[in-house]
Amino acid sequence: MSTTYRGVMAMAAVALTALWGSATFAAGDAAQEQQALAKALASVSATLESGVAAAEAQGTPISAKFELDDQKQLQLSVYTMKGTAFSEVVVDYKTGKIAKTEPITEGEDLAAAKTQSAAISKAKLSLRAAIDAAVKSNVGFRAVRAIPAMKMGAPIATIEVLKGTTFKTVSEKLD
Repeated sequence: MSTTYRGVMAMAAVALTALWGSATFAAGDAAQEQQALAKALASVSATLESGVAAAEAQGTPISAKFELDDQKQLQLSVYTMKGTAFSEVVVDYKTGKIAKTEPITEGEDLAAAKTQSAAISKAKLSLRAAIDAAVKSNVGFRAVRAIPAMKMGAPIATIEVLKGTTFKTVSEKLD
């Protein structure tokens, strides 16, 4: 083997090791986030379905999720669309009432809302119906996230459910 070839292979090995370490670190962060979310949801009786139902007053729900905000506080967020406008509706998970509504007008949130609305506009079932079906078919689990998308030309909702500290991802057809 030539010295140049060995040098290239050594650099490739270093790069792959760095990438593997980054991927492992990111996977560790995701697992920590999931466990923190599971812990935060342990004493919450509100459901994703009730949050979606409350948000319907602001438009058609296109996605929903329980999440920890930047201050690690639990939040129930529902993206809605009304005509061509998008909003993030934050539902108070303690009262089930809308806490605030903010327009989505730019950035990654707008890109996500456009993708989600494209799937929902082709759907025959509502997001809430898909969440209900996922929960019914996974006894003992609760829905924590529902994100629609187009897969192979058909609208599908990817729904993350939780039981204790176990997360599971299921797909529900929307057509």
